[in-house]
Amino acid sequence: MTARVNKHETATGSVLLVAVISAFLTPFMGSSINLALPAIGSEFDVDTIILGWIATAYLLSSAIFLVPFGRLADIYGRKKIFLCGMITFTLASSLLPFSPDIRTLLGFRVLQGMGSSMIFATGLAIVTSVFPPDQRGKAIGFTIASVYAGLSFGPFGGGLLTEYLGWRSIFFFTALMGVVGVYFVIRRIRGEWAEAAGEPFDLSGSLIYGVSLFFLIFGLSLLPVLPGFIFLFSGAAGIVVFVFYELGKSFPVMQLKLFRNNAVFAWSNLAALINYSATFAVAFIMSLYLQYIKDLSPRDAGLVLVAQPVIMALISPLAGRLSDRIEPRLLATAGMAMTTAGLFLLVFVNSMSITCVIATLILLGAGFGFFSSPNSNAIMSAVSPKYYGIASGTMGTMRLLGQMFSMGLVMLILSLYMGKEPVILENIQYFLQSIQVVFLVFFFLCFFGIFASYARGKLHPGE
Repeated sequence: MTARVNKHETATGSVLLVAVISAFLTPFMGSSINLALPAIGSEFDVDTIILGWIATAYLLSSAIFLVPFGRLADIYGRKKIFLCGMITFTLASSLLPFSPDIRTLLGFRVLQGMGSSMIFATGLAIVTSVFPPDQRGKAIGFTIASVYAGLSFGPFGGGLLTEYLGWRSIFFFTALMGVVGVYFVIRRIRGEWAEAAGEPFDLSGSLIYGVSLFFLIFGLSLLPVLPGFIFLFSGAAGIVVFVFYELGKSFPVMQLKLFRNNAVFAWSNLAALINYSATFAVAFIMSLYLQYIKDLSPRDAGLVLVAQPVIMALISPLAGRLSDRIEPRLLATAGMAMTTAGLFLLVFVNSMSITCVIATLILLGAGFGFFSSPNSNAIMSAVSPKYYGIASGTMGTMRLLGQMFSMGLVMLILSLYMGKEPVILENIQYFLQSIQVVFLVFFFLCFFGIFASYARGKLHPGE
């Protein structure tokens, strides 16, 4: 069995350029659409729960396909899967503006999520394959900084586009960016990376994983009614079956033995899961809060929200470079602690001025910037090159599961306090109460994440 690997045909600078472009694309889409949700809700006459599914459908699709595509990339080539992802994402983005109803829009969001899963399953794996260990943290830092640049421009760009050109213009803009990305992948990346070439693909394990994940997230969205508990239990049972099935496979779709035998890999992924669970829905809930409660326009709300990802983008390269010299767990744990402090302050957001909101978002951004790059470096550096695709896919899955869990918690709390009613003057009080509960839950989650982050141990035990 010979791996088809041509690492030196593509310069590291070209790989980093393409990784930066693709890393910008998907978070821009995710953060910009938050500012368009009230406009979409008004046009299609849907409640806040359905609006939450505009984000969740994309995330669920990404999570279901991310691990299988990561494995396929290791077998058939990371560049091939990466390019297919860019094309799929761009196609979905070009179709979304023509959605005649909310169901069609959600369907295209699922397709967009599939494309995103191919991009995220391979982008970081390619970067890790090309850069040597002593430069890897810096390269990962720049890639993650691009993610935050997309998050930074998303609220401002999304608010601006929604206010002056309508919400559909966000998808047109993203499709145009996707075309540019596809061009650079074809023209600038010449090599291929497939260290697991010739190994079989675990289709049955992928199906068990995908169905179980769908049941889990769908069940969470239906709570507290009885069908929600049935789906949730079925999903949890499916995950247990998946774990035992995969442990018995010679070539599993997800290498679960890495969790059992590699403490740095296991605890780093758990820390990522907790961090994203506690932070992702902050932008969603704050977008609604700033527009419904503070009566800001989409543009002005975007300008407020941009504070957090701007700080992330500035700090991530620094944190990535530092993680090449300082133990990643120390930097990541400090970042988790800062994030926890920011979430505690947001519990009192109802009494905050806009200036205080911005200051708190800056603190959150700093915390996440110091956490994410070192944590990603620890995960990718803890495995052998054969598992880079699986590691990248697993890390992406932790991110997406955390994001979905974050949105699921918000939708559950909103449904408990408001039912399926839209945010109007008569139920503003219930909306404000639900926000406070959301941030309190997020605070406790992130607090426990501090211990998970520190428990991973040293990446370089001899140091």
